[in-house]
Amino acid sequence: MRIIGYIPHNSFKITVFKDGGRVSVKFENGMYEQVYKFRDGSGVENLNEAAEFVDALFLAEVQKTFTFMHRSKMQTFGRREPGQEDEFDVII
Repeated sequence: MRIIGYIPHNSFKITVFKDGGRVSVKFENGMYEQVYKFRDGSGVENLNEAAEFVDALFLAEVQKTFTFMHRSKMQTFGRREPGQEDEFDVII
């Protein structure tokens, strides 16, 4: 997989990758990521077509998904017992 370019955006880092017969568009927002993959023949086969696909409506949906991801993570933390920590094996 290789990076073929970036799509500028104020809130997200958007990276476009090419891997054989597939283009992937990765959105990063802080600690969260979303990746959308497109096969050859889907109409998203290069950086320009990926940039056209990522329109305002699609970006709004990406933002909603990031919001949902964050809310889910925070709700899960809220269900954990106070002071509950991940346990690790003791390595000597």
